[in-house]
Amino acid sequence: MEQLECLPYGVGHADEGICLLVQLGPHRVLLDCGLNSIAPLIAERDKLPPADLVLCTHAHPDHARGLLALHQAYPQLPIYASEVTTQLLSLNWLAVALDVPDFCHALPWRSPVEFHDGLTAELFPAGHLPGAAAFLLTYTTPQRTYTLFYTGDFLLSNSRLVDGLPLEELRGLRPDVLIAEGSYGTARYAHRRQQENQLAERIHRAIDSGQSVLLPTPALGLGQELLMLLRSHHHFTGRDIDIWVDGSVSLGCDRYLEMLSHFPSTVQNFARHQPLFWDERIRPRVRSLLDPNLNGKSASLGQLPSIVITDHDADLTRYCRTNTGPWLLLLPVQPGQLGSVEAAVTQTLESSALLRSQVRTGQLKVETYLLSDHCDGTGTTQLIHNLRPQHVVFVHGSPTYLSDLASLEELQNRYHLHTPAVGVRVELPIGETFLQPAAPETKYEGELTEEGLSVGITLPGVIVSDPRWQSFADTGLVEARWQGEELVLRGLTQRELLNQSGESPSPVAVEACETCLHYRGQRCWNQASPLFGFKVTPEGYCPVFEPASLRQNPRADE
Repeated sequence: MEQLECLPYGVGHADEGICLLVQLGPHRVLLDCGLNSIAPLIAERDKLPPADLVLCTHAHPDHARGLLALHQAYPQLPIYASEVTTQLLSLNWLAVALDVPDFCHALPWRSPVEFHDGLTAELFPAGHLPGAAAFLLTYTTPQRTYTLFYTGDFLLSNSRLVDGLPLEELRGLRPDVLIAEGSYGTARYAHRRQQENQLAERIHRAIDSGQSVLLPTPALGLGQELLMLLRSHHHFTGRDIDIWVDGSVSLGCDRYLEMLSHFPSTVQNFARHQPLFWDERIRPRVRSLLDPNLNGKSASLGQLPSIVITDHDADLTRYCRTNTGPWLLLLPVQPGQLGSVEAAVTQTLESSALLRSQVRTGQLKVETYLLSDHCDGTGTTQLIHNLRPQHVVFVHGSPTYLSDLASLEELQNRYHLHTPAVGVRVELPIGETFLQPAAPETKYEGELTEEGLSVGITLPGVIVSDPRWQSFADTGLVEARWQGEELVLRGLTQRELLNQSGESPSPVAVEACETCLHYRGQRCWNQASPLFGFKVTPEGYCPVFEPASLRQNPRADE
């Protein structure tokens, strides 16, 4: 039997990028290179390059940021991607190199390309981002043909600028190996269009109430999607407001405009009637803050309600100045990153004393939103069942989320499932007897007790060892709701409790543990406190008290 293996150099846990070396017989193919450091790939420089060729799925940093260093270390190592991706890649290293030669070769869609004897690759659109590709690798021997399908980051639903992965073209493919991302685990979320409408409604109400809206985003993908949403949604078409775009998000827009012929027909039709992005003639007006011809027009920024889209790591005080009106800061969250909602708010506010002051005075409100660009659990299982592979390798997501996917009974009964760790080689025997490893334990048996008008639920203590427990038990309170015949429990956060009263006046803040920024899961998490790590009573107090309002995040329906 020919050798099929996968050696992960990066599997997308936390801030770790994706980088997978697959072996198909004698051929070594590197799938993506999103490593912060390529040191693991060049540990032995006196030997051959780490692969025979490199395939890059798309231009997001967690899949592509290591490609320039890899090319510099091995200039003869061929690197391939879709044509759009080859044009977007350079945005990843603007900060380190201004003039980078084109080193990535473009491949056509839906047309197998042979690289070596018997080894071909075919690209399929993956949704998620313009140019994002899924790869079908085929290795043919006299005895049989071996196939491996790698999704990269994928989305089945259409977004504003990208059509979803064409599942109907892949139905019944039956690859020997499927390497699939599991960013959102088994979680289920509203349809993409519903999420867009909810976000548009929230921005609409903010503008109506006299607030300006600030949207920090990555350079590619989300920022341009938001801009297209604001340009085409009925809440904003014809509305007398200014939309400003800054930083690398603006550069990404310029790069998109160079590739209009590669976008969906709906986007091309829109661009025939009005500019896709920059437009001062049709309302809402859209301008780039990098435009040297603004002639002082940006001086009014924030004086009247407006919308700003800028880099996720930008200095937000450049926009939320003290002499401007009230602002609503909307932060995107990524499911699968533990505590992502809390972290998104806390990290942003901790970086600036001015922002914290503006939150306390009411000049700045901070909220979060989800605009999914990956498949949820339902979409992921739908892809697997339509492709029907023999092996499924889950990457890209928190270990707990990937473990949840690998524990699904509907997958356990049909496929050989793997959740590899970095540096651990995964053998993928084809057509041989293979015992499925036992599923990780994700179910917990407990007891119910009814006492008068209340019900108690007792669960085993081992549940607290899951890293998600701390977020779930943030306040010690839960919300229960019926889902069919099942009762679903969800932990309530401090922000939700603080804002349950809606627009009613807030009670006078009492300096006690229950109203402290660092009180979570009935424990103190302030390292400067003598109570750090200890279980404390809600009415307790210590000299380093900080009000929980510092991380307040009003609900989107307020």
